Amino acid sequence: MFRKLFLDHPDEVGESYGEHARVAGRFGAEMIVGGIACLVHAAVPALCKTSGSRTIARLHARLVAKRSAVKADRAQVKSVEYVI
Repeated sequence: MFRKLFLDHPDEVGESYGEHARVAGRFGAEMIVGGIACLVHAAVPALCKTSGSRTIARLHARLVAKRSAVKADRAQVKSVEYVI
């Protein structure tokens, strides 16, 4: 149960628990800041016109790059032949 709750997902994305906590925490903080910018924009449309969409685009690009890197690493590990 401990492994399922705390270790399986970070391992799936190629991170330790601590690394995943930092990455997810940073993502969350950036999402909060982007959300606040969207709320400011909702109240005053002339302000923060692109802050929310830029935040989403930046986080999406980072997430896609990370997924691609993890897939490439796992494919390379599977394709390595060992000679004894």
